[in-house]
Amino acid sequence: MDHENHVRLSEDELTDAVLTGATIYGPFDDTIGTVAHLHGMGPDAQVIVDVGGFLGIGSKPVAVPVRDLDFMRDEGGSVHAVTQWTKDQLKEMPEHQH
Repeated sequence: MDHENHVRLSEDELTDAVLTGATIYGPFDDTIGTVAHLHGMGPDAQVIVDVGGFLGIGSKPVAVPVRDLDFMRDEGGSVHAVTQWTKDQLKEMPEHQH
């Protein structure tokens, strides 16, 4: 997916309502997870990403700083993010406890 023409989200848009369910793409443009929910607001927020599993079953929630994710909207208005984290790196992180 070419993200060049996608519109980056403003800091005000980095909310649980906007980000929940967003797909996260890794450095090779592969899907590495989805946003489960958000803790906090602004640049210090933590994004809880469900990684691994299939259709949400067997996935592992991990906390990633929002600053490590580049959130944007595609031409159709769908929110997604790109990051330098790989799926394997996220799987190695400690599980987020709800």
